[in-house]
This record gives sequence, structure tokens and C-alpha cells, in this order.
Amino acid sequence: MGALTPPSAGRLPAPMIAAFCALVLVFDGYDVSVFATTIPALLQYEPWGLNAAELGFIASLALIGMLIGSLLCGFATDVLGRKLMLMASSGWFSLCMAVCAFAPTATVFGIFRFLAGLGLGGVMPTAIALAVEFAPKARRNVVNMVLTAGFMVGTLFAALLGIVIIEAYGFRPMYVIAALPLLLLPVAWFVLPESIQYLVSKGRLDEARAVAARYGVEVAEGPRPDAVRRSPLRSLARRPLWGFLIVFGIGGLVVQLLMYGLNTWLPQLMRMEGYPLGSALSFLATMSLGAIAGGLVMSWAADRSHPRLLVLLGFGIGVVALVVLASGPSTVVLYVAVALAGVGGSGTAAILNGYVATWFPTTVQASALGTYFTIARLGGILGPIAGGWIIAAGLPVAWTFYALLVPTAIGVLLVFVMPRSHAYVGDALADGAEPPTGRTVVDAS
Repeated sequence: MGALTPPSAGRLPAPMIAAFCALVLVFDGYDVSVFATTIPALLQYEPWGLNAAELGFIASLALIGMLIGSLLCGFATDVLGRKLMLMASSGWFSLCMAVCAFAPTATVFGIFRFLAGLGLGGVMPTAIALAVEFAPKARRNVVNMVLTAGFMVGTLFAALLGIVIIEAYGFRPMYVIAALPLLLLPVAWFVLPESIQYLVSKGRLDEARAVAARYGVEVAEGPRPDAVRRSPLRSLARRPLWGFLIVFGIGGLVVQLLMYGLNTWLPQLMRMEGYPLGSALSFLATMSLGAIAGGLVMSWAADRSHPRLLVLLGFGIGVVALVVLASGPSTVVLYVAVALAGVGGSGTAAILNGYVATWFPTTVQASALGTYFTIARLGGILGPIAGGWIIAAGLPVAWTFYALLVPTAIGVLLVFVMPRSHAYVGDALADGAEPPTGRTVVDAS
């Protein structure tokens, strides 16, 4: 009987690491979007007596939690490890969402939406960092899209389940379903590998070699460069990393404002246009399908061209979709525009996430993603709040689309100041990147 595989070595083949992380992100997407599917029911829930502005604030609470979680979990991942943080984040948001299902008051519901957001904020950057590290370099944009597609499949499931469940059973069962990721935690403990770069940075060299051998990664024996010992925060503060991180972050802010503004309020906007609940939720499902299909095509293209061009295309599609939506088109055209809005929102976000994940050096990748998502979450907070104010003020539906159009157009301009290179091309050792050979350096001393 052979020796037991170390817990850090993992048991999944490399492609299944991305698949497992994508499965986790299915629940992440479900939990983020389930609130949007239940807004019409929450507005009609008499014991709580909520209006649109109050629901917009509750929506923002989860996103404020995600902002804080993105920052804290991003840096904690570089300290504690990616596998452990992915498990902790998933378990925490699942427990909090289960509490939301049985919340006796709107206040308790809002508090636990915020607490769930702390975990939700850490899931995507951690999952992306872990999956991309073990992905072939020529396929990292596709791997990133598979993960983001998992998130969007979750939003699709939330809409489809809402059509079946809410009218018959109310909003609470939708939040019970969010506890299912707890079943994945024991599996993750045994099958996911730990980051090689993290193991090296902690001096756990035997484990690093075991993981490298398991996944066919070449490990160079030699002195560890100072960049590996430098803290991720200090490395990120070096030029030009911090400048481009801000540019990426503002781009993420814009795309999340579009994405969460539409994801949160689209069903209610369609109800205001006279569609029944089932049809209103079908628009959310259509937007998710558009995001999945468009995002997969864009990611395939990003691996063959430059992600910068695809981000520009995505923002452009978003602008066109919002102009059409604001014009009050026929039902058929409306469905097409909603699908294109999914491409411009979630599809663009997927490309931008992959752009960030592959551009920054591996040694600061998780921290860069955490900081990027923290800045981007500000847009996710503003979108639902602004939509709630517009709806509560009794303004026409088109005003919500106009409000989202302005920042999306700004996103088009931002693309022109994003880096032209596929990856950071500065002094690899001085700035904390991988060595020029692309190998992980392990200190044998």
C-alpha cells in the first residue's frame, strides 16, 4: 500500500480543479442573484412592509460585505492559503444565507445578508487564483471564463428556480437552497491542492514538491528571491503595478455597477412594464444565458487575441444594449437587448477578471485580485442603491437604463489606458513575478 497523498497535494486532475471551483461559483452566483429574484415577493410581503428604496439598501448591504470580504480574504489568502480560504468563505456565506431563510424580521435578514457578503466577497478571487495557477498558460482565459460561467449559471438557476418556487412557496425556500455548498466542504478538503507558490512562500518545500510532481509542474531548486519573501502588499505598491491596479479596479467598478444594477432590478423593472412574475424572471434568465454564451465566445477569442480588445467590445455591447432597452422596444427585441446586456455586464466582467488574473505576477496574484474586487465592489454597491432610488421616486423605467448607460460609456474610455501587454513585463525578480523561465523557485537551503 503506497504512502498517503499529503492533504496539500490534492487528488483532482488539473482540469477538474477549475471544474470544482466553477461548481463553488455556481452557488456564489446563485446566492448573489437570489435576492433579485425575490424582490417582487419581498415587496409584497406584508409583515415586513418594505419599499424599493429599502430593498435597494438591503441589496447594497450584501455588496458592502462583499467589498470588505474581497479585501480581507484577498490578503488572507496569501497568508493562510487558497484552499483553506475558499472553504472558509464558502462555508460562511452558506450558513448566513440559511439564517436569512428563517429571518423573523427585515433587520435580521439585512444583517445576515451583510454577513453572507463577507464570505461571498472572498470566493471568486480565491477560486480564480487557485484555478488559474494550475491551468495551462495558453488556456487561462478559457479557464477563467469557465469559472465565471459557473457564477452566471448560478444566476440562471436562481431565476429558473424562482419561476417554479416563489409563487407557490414564497421567498424563504430560495434561501434554504443556498446552504447546499456546505456539502462540498469535506470534498474540497481532500481533493483540492494547495497553491505551490503559497507553499513555497511558507517554506513548506516538501509539500510544494509533492504538489508540483502531482501536477507536472517543474520546480527549480535554488535560493528563493527576495520577491518571494516580500509581502504581497509591499510588492503591489511598486510601480507600475499599483497604477494599473487602480485602472483595472475602476473598470471593474463600472462593469459591476452595470451588472448588479441590472441583476438586482431587472425582474422588478419588467413587472413595472406589465409582465407577470414568471415572465419578469424569464428576462433575468435570458440575461444570464446571454452572459454565459457571450462570455464563453469572448474568452475563447481572448486566448487568441488580446483581452483588452475584448473588454472594449464588451463595454460597447453594453452601451448598445442599454440604448435599446431605454427605447421601449417590442418584446422580441427586448429579449435580444437583455441578452446583449448580459454579455456587456457579466461577459465583460469575466474577461476583465481574467485580464487581471493573468497580467499580475503570481506572487501577488491573490492580493491583486482581492484589491481589484474590492474597488470593483463599489460599483456593485452603487448599482442597486441607485436603482432603488429611481424606482422609489416613481420615475419611468427608462431612467434606470439611462443611469447605467453613463458609467458603461465611461468604461469604453477606460480601456484605452489599460496595459497593452498580455502580462507584466517588468523586472521579474525585482517586482515579485515568476522567474523568466516560468518555473516556481523553491529554496533548497
